[in-house]
Amino acid sequence: MKALMLFAGAATVSLLAGCSAEETVTRCTTASQSEWIDQEQFQAGLKEQGYEINEFKVTPGNCYEIYGKNRAGEKVEIYFNPVDGSVVKEEKE
Repeated sequence: MKALMLFAGAATVSLLAGCSAEETVTRCTTASQSEWIDQEQFQAGLKEQGYEINEFKVTPGNCYEIYGKNRAGEKVEIYFNPVDGSVVKEEKE
């Protein structure tokens, strides 16, 4: 019986540890959406700066996120603060 309880406890710990392995959400702002830059204007501004946008979305962390290419032509995933347009996180592939 003790062995069964130990196994069940170890399995529970393993499952909980797996949950913490999920990617954390990048937080960009707590400002209300009424303070955000318009999505279409924001994307147009990025394109004028030389970015190529393959996908644009709003993340659960209140970020504007793009997948595409930066001005240097490198494939990127970038999280922007939707209030001021600053880069919060950038990953190059």
